[in-house]
Amino acid sequence: MSPQRQDATRRKPRAVLFDLDGTLIDSAPDLAGAANALRQEHGLEPLPYEHLRPMVGAGARGMVGLAFGVAPGDERFEALRDAFLAWYERGMLDRTAIFDGVLQLLSSLEAAGIAWGIVTNKATRFAVPVAEGLGLSPRAGALVCGDTTPHAKPHPEPLWEAARRLGHAPAECVYVGDDLRDVQAGRAAGMTTAVAAWGYLGQGEGVEQWEADVIIEGPIDLLKWLDLA
Repeated sequence: MSPQRQDATRRKPRAVLFDLDGTLIDSAPDLAGAANALRQEHGLEPLPYEHLRPMVGAGARGMVGLAFGVAPGDERFEALRDAFLAWYERGMLDRTAIFDGVLQLLSSLEAAGIAWGIVTNKATRFAVPVAEGLGLSPRAGALVCGDTTPHAKPHPEPLWEAARRLGHAPAECVYVGDDLRDVQAGRAAGMTTAVAAWGYLGQGEGVEQWEADVIIEGPIDLLKWLDLA
């Protein structure tokens, strides 16, 4: 665990909010599989899994960008994005699993009376079936998806919406995620921010530059940081 900001607080929060992909669940095998299936459809060789994994946190934009070298605004982008999402939807629970330690983390939060919820940029059509299929939905106090509010992360509105659903002020919440946008959204929302270093982390500058309150190496380490283990 590595604290990053001098004003970081370790007082017990009233609620903990989590990103989904790369924080609670490892969806990289299915997302990478969808990207390579689409490449094969276009007559291209598959990319190594270790090249695709870091970009999972960037969603379809990041996966299509890496797999085909296109970005939003490019002529081919929307069609490739839609085809990628169709491939993903066919197999989004084939190999996706909850990260080791996450269920213990959630059980400990529940036992301590700390509410928890999920805030993801994943669209509802994907996030709800995945969260339900992995048994997370019945336990989460809130599930806010990328299309639940008019804005997606890094805008703070999805985090505010989750806090409202849990009945807690933003200042009483910790937000945990594995992407720079998660830290940006959490800080903009007025929440304590934690980086899930076991996640995908993207490409570019190191997580130490994200200005999160703390970097957490594993799910159980979050319990230790919160003085719950």
